[in-house]
Amino acid sequence: MRKLLPLLNTTPHAGGRSALTCRYRCGDACFHEVPNTSDNEYAGDVIAGALSRRSMMRAAAVVTVAATAGGAAVVQGGSPAEAHGGTAFKAKRYDGARGLRFAPVAPNRDDKVTVPEGYAQNVVIRWGEPILRGAPAFDPDKQTAKAQAGQFGYNNDFLSLLPLPGERGRQVLVANHEYTDEVLMFKGYDPANPTREQVEIAWAAHGLSVVVVQEENRSGKLTPVTRHPLNRRLTATSEFELTGPAAGGALLRTSADPTGRKVLGTLNNCAGGTTPWGTTLHGEENFNQYFANASSATDKRYGLGTGATERKWERFDKRFDAQQEPNESHRHGWVVELDPFDPDFTPAKRTALGRFKHEAAQPRLTDDGRPVVYMGDDERFDYLYKFVSSKRMMKGSSRAARAHNRTLLDEGTLYVARLTGDSPAAEIDGTGKLPNDGEFDGSGVWIPLATGNVSHVPGMTAEEVYVFTRLAGDKVGATKMDRPEDVEPSPRSGRVYVALTNNSNRGKAGYAGADEANPRNANKHGHVLELAEHWDDPAADGFAWRLFLVAGDPTDPATYFAGFPKDKVSPISCPDNVAFDPHGNLWLSTDGNALGSHDGLFGVATHGERRGELKQFLTVPTGAETCGPVIQERRVLVAVQHPGEVDGASVEKPASAWPDGPGRIVRPSVVAVYRKDGGDIGV
Repeated sequence: MRKLLPLLNTTPHAGGRSALTCRYRCGDACFHEVPNTSDNEYAGDVIAGALSRRSMMRAAAVVTVAATAGGAAVVQGGSPAEAHGGTAFKAKRYDGARGLRFAPVAPNRDDKVTVPEGYAQNVVIRWGEPILRGAPAFDPDKQTAKAQAGQFGYNNDFLSLLPLPGERGRQVLVANHEYTDEVLMFKGYDPANPTREQVEIAWAAHGLSVVVVQEENRSGKLTPVTRHPLNRRLTATSEFELTGPAAGGALLRTSADPTGRKVLGTLNNCAGGTTPWGTTLHGEENFNQYFANASSATDKRYGLGTGATERKWERFDKRFDAQQEPNESHRHGWVVELDPFDPDFTPAKRTALGRFKHEAAQPRLTDDGRPVVYMGDDERFDYLYKFVSSKRMMKGSSRAARAHNRTLLDEGTLYVARLTGDSPAAEIDGTGKLPNDGEFDGSGVWIPLATGNVSHVPGMTAEEVYVFTRLAGDKVGATKMDRPEDVEPSPRSGRVYVALTNNSNRGKAGYAGADEANPRNANKHGHVLELAEHWDDPAADGFAWRLFLVAGDPTDPATYFAGFPKDKVSPISCPDNVAFDPHGNLWLSTDGNALGSHDGLFGVATHGERRGELKQFLTVPTGAETCGPVIQERRVLVAVQHPGEVDGASVEKPASAWPDGPGRIVRPSVVAVYRKDGGDIGV
């Protein structure tokens, strides 16, 4: 008999994201009017209009074939545990899909990282640890901007872990640093009057970190290699290059950069991706909150504020004042490409991928070697995108191949998605009740927006499409989604998974109601979309889709777990980042759990008889969010972001003692989790 997984009790308690997080992470986005006021069609209203009956049948067949292929790929894969001398079989065996054989962690509110029985953990690196030569040890009472620029940044989010050729047991860790929470960084911080030093420290704490890490032979433990030649910090004042079709255009020029090609800094880097050619991609998300004194003329549907910003950066650099530099905000909101193996490479903001609140960007290759990048715009009622390159990847690691591959994301076609449900609109009542066919599913089309310097959107130039991509999506009737965040294709099956975190405004007066792709009004728990491209071709212009998970407490009739018995799964709320393990399972981190438990990391089977079996692997400390999961054979890596970020908390009155115990400042950190016996994860 399968063990019943632990559910939350029904005692009322606070849940969801704190107001402090909303202030510093996204500029209170959920408390402002929704930027998308367009009246374009919704999935439930265009059942027959987007695709022919023949296309819908073909798309449905693709999903079925992809599911079968995914299962076969795992069956043929062999046993990773055997590669480690069978040590995985010395531990207690647990029921579950391969890769998910662990005792699920119960929902909890403990101020620690809680991991399954038989697993251990270590803090890999903390905010402020020195990674560059000459950087001092972290001292929160003596922090300077110069010190922070050589230390690991704040609020780690996306993580990538890449093998380092020629250095045994070492990998390259790349991390995003999404935002700063000055209340938790500085003693006596006055939000109305930040000092220049505090602002410059915050600039240095944003951005990206590259740091080499060393593996421990007998476990999955990782430790940083300080002052390695590849270690690097990129901050809000580092130089970045604008590339692609919009680079150099009038909308990207400022008084400091009349060329429209050089940008200082990268802001609010959320999730990202790792390319097949060995670079990393970083999504600039809530960039709007850094720019003050905007107007309807400068905002263009991106949520810029009309007054002062929370951090008051505009007092210290005019580029953050939209009245003085109306084009500076146009230079943020892009996907950034970084080559972590080339410290001299100037990171590039790829304009061909469009400008919006990028949560992430994860590529896959077509059969002829062209990269296709999937992207979500993390805003209520915004859109799902993809980019198809016109250039093929060169194989190998020669200088010529590396140079060529770093141009792949500058030429191609940018698309936005329209999803069509296949059930009558009357069966989608906003409660989450399944339609009569037993699934929320349908077909979709990718609508082209621009190719190079050619616009496909009437009334907009190509430059306008790239810089004001949201407006282009409005004009062509893209489907309004419930905060599409991380989007990733499965390396095994090719199916694409989209984490839709939540949308409490769905169905409210003046806003779009439920449709088959977003079937719940007041959607506070979110869902996960699964799609398969026509003919299993990433460059196809059509796809089939279905909802893989509808999140929440499994005792709630409105939830759905791909048909798996709901009394045998963990509760989950607000899926955010996604990743895959070597067995083809999907892993989901959460942000803003509305069930009252701390956020966590979950694994779910995507194929076979256990498809939909979801198990919680860990929880994070008080106030924290789970970010950047990396799932390797012998370790799980997570970024514990904004621990202690609870309303009323400060340096003087911490809400968490993690990671170093009482009396020490709370520090966002990266954590590695591994089996105590050295075996593989979940087998």
